[in-house]
Amino acid sequence: MCLEQAADVTIQTALLERRFLTGARPLAAALDAALADSIDPVAFMAAKTVEMQRRHARFQDTPYSLEPNTKESPGGLRDLQLIAWVARAAGLGKSWLGLREAGLLTAEELQMIRHNERQLQADRAALRIVADRREDRLVFDVQGSVAALLGYSDRPDRQASSS
Repeated sequence: MCLEQAADVTIQTALLERRFLTGARPLAAALDAALADSIDPVAFMAAKTVEMQRRHARFQDTPYSLEPNTKESPGGLRDLQLIAWVARAAGLGKSWLGLREAGLLTAEELQMIRHNERQLQADRAALRIVADRREDRLVFDVQGSVAALLGYSDRPDRQASSS
């Protein structure tokens, strides 16, 4: 049943992201194998690239927005997820460490990706705490409070936030 729906790239992505919680492990392993056989990595990457281009266009194709969306803007969490999804679809690795072990990332690149992913996740979590709701946009009104929550403070040479 899952594979019948997997012609759609969104469903393929959801299946790549799934996690085993409970049930029959042999059935989950069979789904893993069937999914690996059913996804065309080149077509998957092409479809995800189109999605990314459309998403970036919504944010004026710039990672330098003054009010970025921590998830969807260019350079946001979604871009890191896209790399991981394409790697999984191609059978290249299921984690950043897996990509390193496969020789696709240097040790320095692995460290940088992990650092940037943690920073984006921390920014997003702080934003949601300050906004007291689900929020991904780092709008001017909350930038100062988010900066303070993350431990940034003004310095003589620069402000912690533009707000």
